[in-house]
Amino acid sequence: MQRPRRILLIQTQAENAGAQEISRLVGAGLAARSFEIRNLFFFRKSETFDEPPNTRYCAPSRPGNPFAFLKFLWALARSIRETQPDAVLTFQHFGNVIGGGVSRLASSAPVIANQVSSRLSMNWLVRTADIVMGSLGIFKVITVNSRDMEREYSRYPAGYRSRMVHVAHGFDDKSLDISQATARQLFNLPVGSVLLGSVGRLHPNKCLDAAIRLLTGEPQWHLALAGQGPDEARLRCLAGELHVSDRVHFIGEISPQRVGEFLASLDVFVFPSRAETFGLAAVEAASSGIPTVVRDLPVLQEVLSVEGKPAALFVDASDTEKLSAAVSRILNDRNLRDELRRIGKGLASRYTVDAMVGEYARVLDETIPTQVASHDR
Repeated sequence: MQRPRRILLIQTQAENAGAQEISRLVGAGLAARSFEIRNLFFFRKSETFDEPPNTRYCAPSRPGNPFAFLKFLWALARSIRETQPDAVLTFQHFGNVIGGGVSRLASSAPVIANQVSSRLSMNWLVRTADIVMGSLGIFKVITVNSRDMEREYSRYPAGYRSRMVHVAHGFDDKSLDISQATARQLFNLPVGSVLLGSVGRLHPNKCLDAAIRLLTGEPQWHLALAGQGPDEARLRCLAGELHVSDRVHFIGEISPQRVGEFLASLDVFVFPSRAETFGLAAVEAASSGIPTVVRDLPVLQEVLSVEGKPAALFVDASDTEKLSAAVSRILNDRNLRDELRRIGKGLASRYTVDAMVGEYARVLDETIPTQVASHDR
């Protein structure tokens, strides 16, 4: 008897971040289309992570020494063999390189690598491994989430490029019918003050120090940062050095279900990140009606537009004066705010979850043999 096609989604750490949100949406959408979905994480990063159904972990925490890493690799291979997938979807550069490599050793299932990492965020060793694996066909298909990313990889070997397929991200609508004052009370944020904010992993590539520096020239502004990550200590130290610690609010990691509440609390969403392949957090903010200022990156100009009209202000975020001027322009120009909200609302129809899942279903249909033998249960 033919069974549903079993798809294994391999992700790196389990935390509430953009890549994990995409894998959650893809898994849920494919399950609704009668695929059997299994989720495998390298390790759990966040205690607040709401794991999807059928989830396993290879290690309790990030491997900290060679022995722990070898033990993790063994657990990863064992989990893949026991799952007996018909196809493997890997996410993020370590998920692709490590998960994809071990999958090809432990299983005959084709590997579909979800390439959502800018080259800037990969060290040379991982980047080299990615190029080799993609060029040799260890990855059967390589999905990229923007046209700009296709251009970024245009100088890769032909064997790599021939496997690339464009699949734009989709996202859940995060807009909520809730007052700003009520939303701020949920996070213990100041009511009545100008509040800037950002959502995402606290990582140096996100350049959130640029957002903190905005407060030095504007004593009435506050900044709220939702997320966790390795850059938190440096950001807190910077806020102290600039004497703005009392106006920088570290919210911590929040679940995808609470992102809408957080966005509703903001006057302006600030996104100074220097390394993006899509910019999901900024797209979610703009589509929720939050006026948004982002770094002037080609990929953000691509995705943050609707019918050729910009859904955000683009600025050189490394220049504090220019970034501050853009935020001030939004705060002081009601017509501009209304225009950005109107255009931003159109992003929800441009990037639907159904379209994203439909593309992955099509790729799987073309990748998995039509007849799938029944596995032992």
